[in-house]
Amino acid sequence: MMRLRREDPRVVGSFRLHRRLGAGGMGVVYLGSDRRGQRVALKVIRPDLAEDQEFRSRFAREVSAARRIRGGCTARLVAADLEADRPWFATQYVPGPSLHDKVNEEGPLTAAEVASVGAALSEGLVAVHEAGVVHRDLKPSNILLSPKGPRIIDFGIAWATGASTLTHVGTAVGSPGFLAPEQVRGAAVTPATDVFSLGATLAYAATADSPFGHGSSEVMLYRVVHEEAQLYGVPDALAPLVRACLAKDPEERPSTLQLSMRLKEIAAREAQGLSDSRPFVRRAREGQEPPAPRLTERYTERAAERMSDRGSVGSPGRAPGGQGSRSAGPPRGTGSSARPGGARAPRPRGGSPTGGSRRTGARPSASGLRPANPRLLRQRLIVFVVVTLIVALGIAAAQQL
Repeated sequence: MMRLRREDPRVVGSFRLHRRLGAGGMGVVYLGSDRRGQRVALKVIRPDLAEDQEFRSRFAREVSAARRIRGGCTARLVAADLEADRPWFATQYVPGPSLHDKVNEEGPLTAAEVASVGAALSEGLVAVHEAGVVHRDLKPSNILLSPKGPRIIDFGIAWATGASTLTHVGTAVGSPGFLAPEQVRGAAVTPATDVFSLGATLAYAATADSPFGHGSSEVMLYRVVHEEAQLYGVPDALAPLVRACLAKDPEERPSTLQLSMRLKEIAAREAQGLSDSRPFVRRAREGQEPPAPRLTERYTERAAERMSDRGSVGSPGRAPGGQGSRSAGPPRGTGSSARPGGARAPRPRGGSPTGGSRRTGARPSASGLRPANPRLLRQRLIVFVVVTLIVALGIAAAQQL
């Protein structure tokens, strides 16, 4: 927050202003309070724009969008005056930093945090879209991380059903790097437009960088339309879903409801230390292949198979059909000869590996029934160290005797 400047008003409507919260292209946002002490975020249009009818219409659209949306995903509208010399509106004050500031100051979020924030935002967008509103400018700075969950703000360029776009042909309204390709082309916006922006926002939260890099507005807009997003730093559990959100074709992106459900699953798995999320592995196989340097890391289902059969010894370059015994029956140590989703059947213990030249750094599983998890490996390591120390002390004591 910043102190009020000399030119800032001290009272707007029935609200007393205390601090500056920020400023944007349309106006200044202040921290204010009413007579009962309720704190609000009050947005006032800049004096030089107050007489511009297009900006007044855009401001009225933001107020209309705030009134139409129900649910806890946005800040509740408290009051507004669109006929004032300087139009303004006040919403419930949301304490907490923006997602942009949080990542910029503290670094990328963990996979569990990104999934949790993404699930809440997806659920919020469901309510936004059900109200017939498309945000059109979803980005890290327009997401506030409140103690009660993330909140979407700044519907200044939102599009509502039946409203004109207030843009000109060849003009892209929004933030480069988070705009969807159809916005850059000037095509119609749909809820899928916000899904693309959400995917770019989640990529930023996970990497502290834009998935389309940096550069001038023209360069960024070109990359959004013609180049694939760079997701090298995005956690493996999230990368396939984020990539699906960033599909160039709006029809290929998941819905906000699907996103909410899948991100909740990922958040729960990551919180428990389980990184392999099979639905997302299948999604990755159906979609575009990830970059080669991360190929073995992404296909966690295949890695899990190799982990369970680490005890096998053989040539990694053999073809799947090279051993006749491989199809004779279900492998020993497993209850099934096939995995769901059309995946390969696990190899028998003691047999040669099936074809596949990718190496894995997976650690062996003691039982061969399921992949070892980090917690179990840590426990075994601690036991090994303790036993080693006891043996060493026993040997030292024997030598002294």
